[in-house]
Amino acid sequence: MFAGTDRAEPSIIDPGRLEAHVRTLSETLGPRDAGHPDNLNRVASYIRLAFEQAQGKTADQPFQVGQTTYRNVVATFGPQSKERVVVGAHYDTAGPYPGADDNASGIAGLIELAGLVSKNHLPSRVDLVAYTLEEPPFFRTEHMGSAVHARALKAEGAIVRAMLSLEMIGYFTDEEDSQSFPAPGLSLLYPTTGNFIAVVGRIGEGRLVRRIKNAMSNASSLPVHSINAPRFLAGIDFSDHLNYWEAGYPAVMITDTAFYRNPNYHTATDTAETLDYRRMAQVAAGIYAAVRDLAR
Repeated sequence: MFAGTDRAEPSIIDPGRLEAHVRTLSETLGPRDAGHPDNLNRVASYIRLAFEQAQGKTADQPFQVGQTTYRNVVATFGPQSKERVVVGAHYDTAGPYPGADDNASGIAGLIELAGLVSKNHLPSRVDLVAYTLEEPPFFRTEHMGSAVHARALKAEGAIVRAMLSLEMIGYFTDEEDSQSFPAPGLSLLYPTTGNFIAVVGRIGEGRLVRRIKNAMSNASSLPVHSINAPRFLAGIDFSDHLNYWEAGYPAVMITDTAFYRNPNYHTATDTAETLDYRRMAQVAAGIYAAVRDLAR
């Protein structure tokens, strides 16, 4: 199910820019949890400015929870058609923590993806979406920003070729036995060193997962592994892609596997210093390759 690659290093994404985004989000604009809506608005404005600088057709998607207004930020590139590819990442954190890997890393990748998409005119529409309220206490509720966005797509009759959820893409280690799994037997099949990126999908979407995996594998030397598994396997639906599944759209998660690898998950030690920006740049290059392939 998993296979590594040996390719040339990518040069299209600067690791330094990724680090700058992560540091701004995790150090300057925090805390980014639901209890700090003013800070979340500052983050949304930062992302919106980056999308606008990439010349995306940019808009807020506000929604109300109680007496507070939260907002997704959406940037559209390419022809304004119903059919599209969606790439998203959440910008909020679970608690008042730095959230460098979870999920400033995903947002940094999303921002850099915007710059690449804008410079290379793709034949199909691509929507980049920064979500809020992915984390508890709103996880698995109708108030998740991705749930709001997926419902809106459904209501307008949008055709989604694929949705890619960027969920923690910056933590890598070459230490042996650094990778754990949701089921004991998986360690017999998959790498036990946490130096790869994973493409995670549900049963029945193996072709989509393989297509994304192959595109990412061809973009860099970073090992790319994949799994299609039932949703009851812990972690398979632990991000924004779950709401697109609920809306009937094909979706995958691209992840460093979160708490199965990163000991800083949902703690004060999830800081910018713990991330590997060179390998994160390889992930972002791979995501761009996958988007180009899906947008053909």
